[in-house]
Amino acid sequence: MRRLGLLTSGGDAPGTNACIRAVVRSALYHDFDVVGIRGGYVGLMEGDFEKLDGRFVGGIVHRGGTILKTARTEKFKTEEGQRQALKNLEKHGVDVLVIIGGDGSLRGALRLKEAGFPVMGVPATIDNDVGFTDMALGVDTAMNTAISAIDKIKDTATSHRRAFLVETMGRDSGYLALMVGMASAAEAIIIPEVPASCEKILALIKEAHSKGKAHFIAVIAEGAEPDCRTMDQYLREREEQLGFGVRVSILGYIQRGGCPTAFDRLLGTRLGVKAVEELADGRHGKMAGLIGSRVLATDLEEVIAKPREVDLSLFELAKRLEIYPET
Repeated sequence: MRRLGLLTSGGDAPGTNACIRAVVRSALYHDFDVVGIRGGYVGLMEGDFEKLDGRFVGGIVHRGGTILKTARTEKFKTEEGQRQALKNLEKHGVDVLVIIGGDGSLRGALRLKEAGFPVMGVPATIDNDVGFTDMALGVDTAMNTAISAIDKIKDTATSHRRAFLVETMGRDSGYLALMVGMASAAEAIIIPEVPASCEKILALIKEAHSKGKAHFIAVIAEGAEPDCRTMDQYLREREEQLGFGVRVSILGYIQRGGCPTAFDRLLGTRLGVKAVEELADGRHGKMAGLIGSRVLATDLEEVIAKPREVDLSLFELAKRLEIYPET
């Protein structure tokens, strides 16, 4: 019987446990023996392997995080780290490996492929910056979490007549901030892909106040320039010009946790099954991704070479809604 290994790496993303369940049960269906590797690439290098069965993954689809745990490490980028990982895969009789994670995790998968080891990748990152998938695991849940938080912030902003600067995660990608800003009807959206200025936000806030707006919400991606802290300092120094008090809310890690949405549970299931089916049919060195309504496999080299970019036509659409019409 062939043995399939499974690990999760990098930042946790809601829906990962649904994917773990799908990989394990699909692998058992295809007559694979399954082992889980705890703690991502750290566990792979340290030999933290555990046999998994169908019962192990029972009752986990609603849980956030990853039951296999995760970690970040620079050591796996070295030849020594990769040799140790390959040695452990051989020691534990692992024939094929499924890796669930974001850009860095998939780059690690590519290193293993280049070393001749059969791998399949599954994209899981709330940044949604992985190419050849319209949505990565965790994005939908993170968006809904952020939108729910902003809806609550609006209550306080309106009650106190304040301008809130709300920072979302996303690393160097503005996807999460853009989608959240549009869905929550924010007055301004600041993302890394589009140049912005504190002066422009100041002007927007003043205009909103002059037109009787009860609050002002700016959604700012963590990688944007100017960033949330710079903008906060700039606006507080000019607060008397605004008409609004200025407050900051950094949503942070709440966006990565929590019960996954139905979309992320279904996406994790579909991607996990596809990854195993590819390996069962003798195909590997690819990533399973959602393209349109279909789940397709793309070579890891292509995935790494072409990260997913933000659709700036959506940003232009959002800009049209920033200025309030005369009432």
